[in-house]
Amino acid sequence: MILVLAGTSDARELALRIKAAGYDLLTTVVTENAAKSMEEAGLPVQVGRLTAEDIRRLIEAKGVQAVVDASHPYAEEASKNAMAGAREAGVPYIRYERESIASPGHDKITVVEDYVQAAEVAAQKRGVIMLTTGSKTLKNFTDRLLGLPDTTLVARMLPRVDNMQKCEELGIEQKNIVAMQGPFSKELNKALYSHYGVTLMITKESGRAGAFDEKVEAALEMGIETIVIARPQIEYGTAFSDFDGVIGQLRELAAPAVG
Repeated sequence: MILVLAGTSDARELALRIKAAGYDLLTTVVTENAAKSMEEAGLPVQVGRLTAEDIRRLIEAKGVQAVVDASHPYAEEASKNAMAGAREAGVPYIRYERESIASPGHDKITVVEDYVQAAEVAAQKRGVIMLTTGSKTLKNFTDRLLGLPDTTLVARMLPRVDNMQKCEELGIEQKNIVAMQGPFSKELNKALYSHYGVTLMITKESGRAGAFDEKVEAALEMGIETIVIARPQIEYGTAFSDFDGVIGQLRELAAPAVG
């Protein structure tokens, strides 16, 4: 049995590859929407956030031979919990992370270390700011940017009820919410930037699977300044950015299921 921390489209594809290689597996996701995607692909799934202790117990209860962490590149807490849970249970940990795309060198791109720094830089630049970093860290930006003179914050996020509630609680007006599920083409990004009159875009370096390049290329072609939040710096140990590397490592560590 292989435990796969999933939730993204490339994580689902990796889980399917692991299954095709002959391994029993269990995927874990955070949302019901992600669970539905796994179920539609015929993958067993468990829903809910997991602490390190939860993961340790799950490993022991299911007889897990290895943990494959294919969580989002910015799901720092999930990865740390997976590493700790695997270590405590005495099983191997393998990290899959979509390939990083270096931010193109450009005078309109500012790379920052974290969300707080991104909000500080945005507060200096002001203008019409489109935030494409999701809802989890939204408060970092509303605390710093809402109410600033000559500043409008437009939040783009998944169309979920809890996201809309969070926007209301934090004071983002309905007219400044873009509730859509990506990834978005370069053309659609341009249309949204144009519609809102965006002068500054904030994004994470989420890789091609997260349509990072389409967001940034669209902004640069329109002369829009961009703040890129760099990926968390975590020492994963055994890590791969391709499916074959993960499968090869699993073959060294665990035998496929019999029959």
